Amino acid sequence: MFDTTTAALWAEEVAEAHGIPAELVSAPPESDAKCDLALVTRAERAPSLEHVLGEEGVPFRRWA
Repeated sequence: MFDTTTAALWAEEVAEAHGIPAELVSAPPESDAKCDLALVTRAERAPSLEHVLGEEGVPFRRWA
C-alpha cells in the first residue's frame, strides 16, 4: 500500500526495472491505503519486490 500516487507509480517502475512482474490495482477499502493504489505480484515474487522497493527507498506498507 502507498500513501501517495507518486510512491505507487515509482514502485511500479522499480518492479519493472528489476524484472519483477507487478501490477497497480485499486487497494481494498479495508487496507486504509491513502492513495487507494496497491501493487500486486505473484506470492513467490513478493520477497524480491519488497527487497528492491526497500533498496530504492520507495515508501510502502505490506498488506496481506
